[in-house]
Amino acid sequence: MERSTAGTTAMIRADDLSKSYKRTQAVSRLGFAVDAGQICALLGPNGAGKTSTMRMLLGLAFPDTGSAQILGQPVGLGAEVLGRVGVLIDGPAFVPHLTGTRNLKLLWSATRRAWPPPALDDALDLAGLGPAIDRKVKGYSAGMKQRLMLAQALMRAPDALILDEPANGLDPAEVRSLREHLGALARRGAAVLVSSHQLAEVQQLATHIVVMNLGRLVTAGPLADLLGDAGAHRVQVDDPQRAAAVLRRMPGVAAVTADDTGLVVTAPGAPSRALVQALVTAGIGVMSIQQVSRSLEEVFLDMTDGQAAHAAR
Repeated sequence: MERSTAGTTAMIRADDLSKSYKRTQAVSRLGFAVDAGQICALLGPNGAGKTSTMRMLLGLAFPDTGSAQILGQPVGLGAEVLGRVGVLIDGPAFVPHLTGTRNLKLLWSATRRAWPPPALDDALDLAGLGPAIDRKVKGYSAGMKQRLMLAQALMRAPDALILDEPANGLDPAEVRSLREHLGALARRGAAVLVSSHQLAEVQQLATHIVVMNLGRLVTAGPLADLLGDAGAHRVQVDDPQRAAAVLRRMPGVAAVTADDTGLVVTAPGAPSRALVQALVTAGIGVMSIQQVSRSLEEVFLDMTDGQAAHAAR
């Protein structure tokens, strides 16, 4: 997914991004792209660099190397193109003594455009705050603040969205409504980049994924390729240890793990015949190879060596 589809311009693009904080390398030479109509999930264990990446994409942090573009334009703090982006990052930030409506008006005023925003009604419907929208935010629960933050990200009818943990504090029905709303926006041509630790939900939402670990890109591409028939194979061989070593060196192989029935090879970039050929060439006997479908959680944990049971910041 580092290259946009032929003939199209990536709506969200990271090129060779690197960022360090003192002696900590948060992001290292990261590149990926999100096209119109795609919902891309940015995943990784704690400390993988996801939030740092999102901040660079929005001009909230300056990269040490590389560049970021939104809608084909370079980004920086206050860049005009950011007016076409729906953003949720760093948690809810509102003026406590103002009502929900007044907070939304205050945030909208930064665009210097007339009130109301073009998608205000749909955004408020999704937020589902009802009469509470006219109450002071200091009395809101954490979930209500999160829904108000989603409303401010969506009310501008954005061409691109960058959302960090948007489902935090939402109940299952609200999560489903958010999924359906983001899906509708993508079908109308928006590009969506979302980070989430709810991998089961991501599997229902995303069309594409980017997996990071220790600041580096692990894999990027269509979710179906990763999880579907081309994504994983169960292989039975006469020498599992040597076979695992051979397979891990192959291009297109993201992970190799062992279980009671043999090796499970996650290889979105390598067909089964290439796996068999590599093993036979190495003098390893192959008894069987079967295509298997796996959950996103299984694939994610394999790719990140099980460093986290969820994809948090």
